[in-house]
Amino acid sequence: MSRETGGTGGQGRSSALWGTGNRGGDSRANALWGKGGRGFAAFMLVLVATAVPLAGAGENQGKPPPAASYIDPYLEGMAITEPNKLVKAIIQSSEGVNDAQNAFGHADRMDSSLDREGLTGSYKFINSVAVTVKAKKISTMAKTPGLTITHDSKVELSGSVLSSKQLWPTASGVRPFWSEEQITTANTPTIAIVDSGIDKNRADFDMGARVIRDVTLTSLPNNSAGDGRGHGTFVAGIAAGSAPDYAGSAPQANVISLDVMDDSGMARTSDVIAAAEWISDNRTEYNIRVVNFSLHSTTPSNFTKDPLDKAVEKLWFSNVVVVVAAGNYGRTDGPSGVPYAPGNDPFVITVGAIDLEGSTNPRKHEAPSWSAYGSTLDGFRKPEISAAGRYMIGPVPANGTLKLAKPDNVVAPTYMRLSGTSFAAPIVAGAAAQILARKPNWTPDQVKGALMQRARFVREEGLTGAAGVGEVNASRSAVVTMPGNPNLALNRFVVPDATGVKAPVFDAASWSDVAKANASWDSASWSDVTWSDASWSSVTWSDVTWSDVTWHDVTWSDALAAADVSFEDNAEGEVAAPTGDYVLTPEGEAAAAADPDLDIPALLEPPAPPALP
Repeated sequence: MSRETGGTGGQGRSSALWGTGNRGGDSRANALWGKGGRGFAAFMLVLVATAVPLAGAGENQGKPPPAASYIDPYLEGMAITEPNKLVKAIIQSSEGVNDAQNAFGHADRMDSSLDREGLTGSYKFINSVAVTVKAKKISTMAKTPGLTITHDSKVELSGSVLSSKQLWPTASGVRPFWSEEQITTANTPTIAIVDSGIDKNRADFDMGARVIRDVTLTSLPNNSAGDGRGHGTFVAGIAAGSAPDYAGSAPQANVISLDVMDDSGMARTSDVIAAAEWISDNRTEYNIRVVNFSLHSTTPSNFTKDPLDKAVEKLWFSNVVVVVAAGNYGRTDGPSGVPYAPGNDPFVITVGAIDLEGSTNPRKHEAPSWSAYGSTLDGFRKPEISAAGRYMIGPVPANGTLKLAKPDNVVAPTYMRLSGTSFAAPIVAGAAAQILARKPNWTPDQVKGALMQRARFVREEGLTGAAGVGEVNASRSAVVTMPGNPNLALNRFVVPDATGVKAPVFDAASWSDVAKANASWDSASWSDVTWSDASWSSVTWSDVTWSDVTWHDVTWSDALAAADVSFEDNAEGEVAAPTGDYVLTPEGEAAAAADPDLDIPALLEPPAPPALP
């Protein structure tokens, strides 16, 4: 409820003439009037001296005094809950623009910076100024009557209300976040998309406003400006799109495009490593806390030796959540294993695909046969978690090679339907950004733990571990208070870099010695966590028997047909048309509303601020 602050209707401003007393019939301790009556001559002298001012006052006798000031509820709450946080506000005054600026007081210069207090705009048209100020000062300013102080909030394009006709935002638990977009925008970290580039000047990315950097790093010659392939635009749309009917997982997030792929969907592994290095060097400047890699190398590797694995670990140890697609090389006769970087790295979040089968109920979902799963060559189970990845609809450039190669998949002029773990990963990347918007001090380990801890059971039909611990439930993960740490046992082998580089490194030799000698070396990772919502009934994630692991060092025969390349992770052989309904129908909405695990918007709402005294 809004609250009015300042003087009442019978009060006015202090002035040099009248002092600070109340208006009306009360006597004033004024230098002219003194404390008592004076003689007639003195009175006449004063009357003559003040004839003009009194006449002017007489003309304004019918004008009501300024009303008490108004503070909007958002600023009122911020003044109480986060008093030292800088907020942007607009101050309107019934007495004119100068009065509005005087209420702010100390800022007589324009300063559009967001990291300091200052005047950011002056608008005589509506007698107002825009300011950046500490929230606690709002109440002080409001003691001046006649002001209206409101939040200088984001304005969206008409018709850009967040919406999606697709089923996956509901099934994955990201839809409840959208109602909080205005509140969390300032706190939402940037998501880096390492892919084929982004076609940014479109409604999905606020006409390019949220693609804050566009960096081309590919060394391959067959690469168009922007996104000649379409894969990166699709991935970015799932992670952070905001177009009507096509909203993504974190539609308020800024995005950075790192183009490492050519127009055929191929990248050199060395260029992907260069992208990781760019992110590391620029993560603080652009607030990059999440990165998505919907690609994998073509050379099987041990994570202890692979340079791409080392690169993503550097990011992880630098407080960046790394989300990676598991790959689309799954088999129908059993686990394919996950032998390729960067999905084979035990620290990162590797994401498998789920077929929603036209329902929000996870017990009707299953992992498609092409979604890779199983052990890495170093014995780690992958993926850790899964998300919708079949028959996804996303944005693509009008002339992208992906669209031209799959005309039957086109559903609108610049949207198409695709399947693959490539499009499951950005759901999780967006979910990670949403969690960090609410838990900005969390580490990547905590984000990974919260996502796994609240994953939903998925039937596996004999494909043990195909969905990891289960399907992502983003909104439930965002309200976890004490997440488990899946990387706890690994973290004791993380040591300072001997070269002096700030980010630590993984001591692979020490880990290998311990893991081979002790089958229970990783038991600490799961000891004190309640995994009540996850699919532990079918995946004994905590009971990996390392004595039974087939330790496999990559040989020349494994890599004989491989080269220094990485490929996108979309399912090339997937049929164009779905067999079921993958849009959110009224029946599907009703089913989701009846699901206590999905119908939880109240859990995400910030607590109401206490009333001002």
